[in-house]
Amino acid sequence: MIETATILTDLQEKFGVESVAPETTRDGIPTFWTPRGKVRDVLSHLKTSISDPYRMLYDLTAIDERVRKHRDGQPPSDYTLVYHLLSLGRNEYIRIKVPLQADSLNVDTITGLWPNANWLEREVWDMFGVEFDGHPHLTRILMPKSWVGHPLRKDHPARATEMGPFRLPEEKKEAEQEALRFDPEEWGMERAGEDSDFIFLNVGPQHPGTHGVLRIVVQLDGEEIVDCVPEIGFHHRGAEKMGERQSWHTFIPYTDRIDYLAGVMNNLAYLTAYEKLSGITVPPRAQVIRVMLAELFRIISHLVWYGTFAQDLGQLSPVFFTFNDRERAFGIIEAICGARMHPNWFRIGGVAQDLPKGWDGMIKDFIKYFPPRLVEYDKEIMRNRIFKARTQGVGAYESADQAIEWGVTGPNLRACGLEWDFRKKQPYSSYEQFEFDIPIAQHGDCYDRAVVRVEEMRQSLRIIEQCVKNMPEGAYKSLEELSAPPLKDPYTMHDIETLITHFLGVSWGPVTPPGEALGAIEATKGNNGYYLVSDGNTVSYRTRIRTPSFVNMQTLPILCRGLMVADLLAILGSIDFVLADIDR
Repeated sequence: MIETATILTDLQEKFGVESVAPETTRDGIPTFWTPRGKVRDVLSHLKTSISDPYRMLYDLTAIDERVRKHRDGQPPSDYTLVYHLLSLGRNEYIRIKVPLQADSLNVDTITGLWPNANWLEREVWDMFGVEFDGHPHLTRILMPKSWVGHPLRKDHPARATEMGPFRLPEEKKEAEQEALRFDPEEWGMERAGEDSDFIFLNVGPQHPGTHGVLRIVVQLDGEEIVDCVPEIGFHHRGAEKMGERQSWHTFIPYTDRIDYLAGVMNNLAYLTAYEKLSGITVPPRAQVIRVMLAELFRIISHLVWYGTFAQDLGQLSPVFFTFNDRERAFGIIEAICGARMHPNWFRIGGVAQDLPKGWDGMIKDFIKYFPPRLVEYDKEIMRNRIFKARTQGVGAYESADQAIEWGVTGPNLRACGLEWDFRKKQPYSSYEQFEFDIPIAQHGDCYDRAVVRVEEMRQSLRIIEQCVKNMPEGAYKSLEELSAPPLKDPYTMHDIETLITHFLGVSWGPVTPPGEALGAIEATKGNNGYYLVSDGNTVSYRTRIRTPSFVNMQTLPILCRGLMVADLLAILGSIDFVLADIDR
């Protein structure tokens, strides 16, 4: 790994000492401030002009700094742009920050450097009002076109009770309906080709076949797809805004609803960031429990994808079988956590409770039961000649390099032949102690994305089996001051001072030191990252949620151009997304 000092020296030699200032952060990611007039050149240099460059634009967001109190050593600004880049060669992130003043909220677009900057910049403009000069289509992306204001600014209301009563007079209704009308010219599309007029087809907004409420406007020449425009935001409910008004620990159940098929894995992504921010050490037993349940939810999520993907292609039987197996897995989750889809069971510093009696027997039974089911699904789905005809050679990325350019992670990237899994490359929660393989494929098409996920379920079983065999003894939760209130037994019910401390710990939560940290995990659909900023309070000052589905969905147009309408449904199913994971 290249030292931060080496990167700083390189950047300062290239752009001047006054243009690159370092900052120390809680997560240890190399972090540098640069003025808005230099940021595009700095990012271009990091992507193209150094050894092992930062080829992936991992994320882009902003911070409203206007009411923040603790900013020691940072340049003054009303807003801050935050770019996270990832170098696969160096296996490290870099963070570039840009200070902006309220009277000059604009910066050059980087869509010419990274294509996935398109949606990320639109989101920053939508949420914060930052203009990106030269952006090809800077419009709302999560909020309705008629929305007034920028919701992630600190002066924007957080609750409906802070706004006036909702009214829908006839003129407003008509205006909203007109705003939904698709204008091809607005998107740079033509209405006719040389020989024929194009058709513009609305796929959605509806749930079946789009795995949530999604609208895709498809430009057709006959039945051939010329282009398409995904329209998202129908599930947007302000998850990041809620993360900035809930206390650190009471936000945990909200994370369950992001990728609502991934269960406790959402908790793990959030807690990985928070525990870096607060410096909490998770006991070994709690780490392994987290791994075991996260991998069980990986299987649960993949089973939903497996059955519905086959159903999208016209195969009805598999969805009944895969959902039945999912129920078996949920039986284990319910026995351990007391809930199923949204167990909200991970806690700061560990898990909510120790494993119940008989937990190992249930999991051993599932480990014995599930492999023959996967063999049966191979025969029924993966070897089905119609399934192969609908998926092989359909919706392929040109190469792993193209996928990286778009910020694709997870099974969709590994299907392009790149052996990259964050559990192996950047281990967390004791994953470095487990033996498992990284499934890859070569063609990057719909079929290979399925191949990778099917093999991932087998590898998850391997990990779960190792958890059962090697479950450590000891505490299931850290007792560090920032992670947990005092135990109820034997202290809280006998000591008034401890009872008060416990009450404050439960109601207010921990007071977290100022700082910031990025925590990222290999979630079911790719890399899920939380970027948290603390201002020394009981709530997060800024909660940024980087979801894989948001990034992956942006690639839909490049995957479906030149194919048929029927192929669009195959591609959507193969991407494996959840709209709540896109919209947050």
